Amino acid sequence: MCRLLSYINKAVIIDFARRAHDHNWELDPITRSLLDTDFYKLLMLQFIWKHFPRIRASFTLINRTTSVRLADALSIDDLRDQLESTRKLRFRRSELIWLAGNSFYGRSGIFEPAFLDWLAEDFRLSDYELKIVDGQLSLRFEGLWSETSMWEIYALSQIAELKTRASLKRLGEFELDILYAQAKTRLWEKMARLRGTPGLNVSDFGTRRRHSFLWHEYVVSAMRDTLGPGFSGTSNAYLAYKHDLEAIGTNGHELPMAMAAQANSEDALREAQYSLLELWQQSYRGELLILLPDTFGTTQFLRDAPGWVGTWTGLRIDSKDAYVAGDEYIAWLEERGRDPKRKRLIASDALDVEQILGLHAYFAGALHNGAKPEEFRSAADFHDPSRWTPDHRIRFSAGWGTLLTNDFRNCSPRGDESFNPLSVVCKLTEVEGRPAVKLSDNYSKALGDPGETARYRRIFGVAGVADAPVLV
Repeated sequence: MCRLLSYINKAVIIDFARRAHDHNWELDPITRSLLDTDFYKLLMLQFIWKHFPRIRASFTLINRTTSVRLADALSIDDLRDQLESTRKLRFRRSELIWLAGNSFYGRSGIFEPAFLDWLAEDFRLSDYELKIVDGQLSLRFEGLWSETSMWEIYALSQIAELKTRASLKRLGEFELDILYAQAKTRLWEKMARLRGTPGLNVSDFGTRRRHSFLWHEYVVSAMRDTLGPGFSGTSNAYLAYKHDLEAIGTNGHELPMAMAAQANSEDALREAQYSLLELWQQSYRGELLILLPDTFGTTQFLRDAPGWVGTWTGLRIDSKDAYVAGDEYIAWLEERGRDPKRKRLIASDALDVEQILGLHAYFAGALHNGAKPEEFRSAADFHDPSRWTPDHRIRFSAGWGTLLTNDFRNCSPRGDESFNPLSVVCKLTEVEGRPAVKLSDNYSKALGDPGETARYRRIFGVAGVADAPVLV
């Protein structure tokens, strides 16, 4: 622990205490590289470039934490400066060499030479529209899909950090020391809970709502040093590139949303989620096959899925109770004669250490003898070796996001909530002028035009959909 605290004191207190009051934008741009994004955005960008080069799409910022007026929490002028700085960025030669020559998921050559040439010579980010409406930021990106898609992560991480910087500037240096002392103690306690857990597989999914780039980089380094092989990598391509880590990620909701928006009939709309999978597996030659079934509802997705979908490597849970969704996927595999033990289950929605330990124990090896999920939700610890078996129900992984890279709740020495993370998203809203919809497994996370959302629910149904609070 002493080595860890020394590392934090050098890497975090010096950086933040010194920079919080007088940021130099040339020294501290929030987005330092176009690689500073989720790895799956690059995989999806190649897919878009290859199959939909002329399709136009719009992305829109949505603040689901409506109690916080974003326009009051950060400066719109500072955000505009950051967006403009990002528009000027280009992929560096060394970054493209890393994309070309590195092995991802054990395979080299995932990125095609022609795509990398396009990134080097022709890739540009679209223009944007930024204004204040009723105390909230209104931010919209419109243009070719290949020019708007990448804005999602850049915009979200910039908004999150600008909110952090605005809050930091209200603190004195001693208060900054207290803030980070409490945050680093919390982080250490979380890592200490996880360290030594048999078969642990945790990765960083925390780019979009991180406290700041500097804190994110520290957290990833600390996770690697503390958890060892239990830390499997990061979804952040730049940190993977810089620190020689495994880049984690496959695809996201925008792909089935875009396919569905282009459908010209109800039958085509129902089939869009599967047509997307066919095109994806052709594009990546049978690799990167992780299902994300909750765009229009997991239960209907599994119920109507063609048989070949069972050959995919695994499934990522995003908006459904992870215990329920995992059991549902395992039962679905067994009904189709597929061995769940050979598949991967990834949980990624608002995870924290308790959920990670409970889910890992429930799916990946704790002896529960028919115990119900509730016994794992409330269990205090799973380090007791007598509770573990080398067997597993399914290979379980956790994608740890906001509550890894931005858990400063109750850390402010002033006792306020200014450092609490917000639930802010930047989602696909139009494709070729048609509204895009995400139904989700949680009514609270549905996105889209109300009339179109109602039409989608009529077509896809609402089986398995719940109404749960959204933390992040």
